[in-house]
Amino acid sequence: MARLTAPTSVAIRIRVRLFAIQRELAGTREVPIELPDGADVESAWTALVTRFPVLAPGRSSVRFARNGDYAEATTSLADGDEVAMIPPVSGGAGHRILELREHPFDASILADLAGALSVPEDGAVVGFLGRTRSTPGTPAPGQEAEAARHAGRSVESLEYEALESMAAAVFGTIADEIEARFGVDRLAIVHRTGDVPLGEASIAVVAVAPHRDAAFDAARYAIDETNARAPIWKAERFADGHVWIGHQARTGPAEDG
Repeated sequence: MARLTAPTSVAIRIRVRLFAIQRELAGTREVPIELPDGADVESAWTALVTRFPVLAPGRSSVRFARNGDYAEATTSLADGDEVAMIPPVSGGAGHRILELREHPFDASILADLAGALSVPEDGAVVGFLGRTRSTPGTPAPGQEAEAARHAGRSVESLEYEALESMAAAVFGTIADEIEARFGVDRLAIVHRTGDVPLGEASIAVVAVAPHRDAAFDAARYAIDETNARAPIWKAERFADGHVWIGHQARTGPAEDG
């Protein structure tokens, strides 16, 4: 007689990414987790804190992202998904969202970030979205000959490479400076890594404040200082080659004029 076997449960495997205080408490940046089919983001959090109970007290302030987009706790997961646990980085009573992202985002991220940062007392939200353009920039030192070879051609995509741990620290320093200079303590800087095709977004900055002058000043400072100081490198890709773009990194804020 044939033996009956119990059906095996279907499982999905996801990758959980941890940042800032969570990364330090857990002692790791990434955690592979296996979940039952049909699991949601909250299930991933539950499995994570089962393995790292020290993270449990942070649940009230954590936000989630699935494959590079903000997600609710009830969002369903699929095999191979990446789930980012996003804790706030506080400066005083404020809230910061400072991230490097491998996955694409579009203009809707500005509304998402504004919603995450703003409080009823805020009267101003200033957002900036940087995109890949077709016209080339200034070549990095030593890249002049390669840039000349591609003169007159259109950029097809950008490639970003980052020293992630140091970039995160620079983002935090810039946010501290913005709070000290402009009194703005609710700020987001989200920067892409990897390949960014023509027309897609590479950086999003959002500053939220009670008054518009401070929000405008904070957003401008954030984008200018990120471009000048963060260890993030950019290559412009053409049909038959690429050119690295940029200048020597500044190690601190620009001198006030």
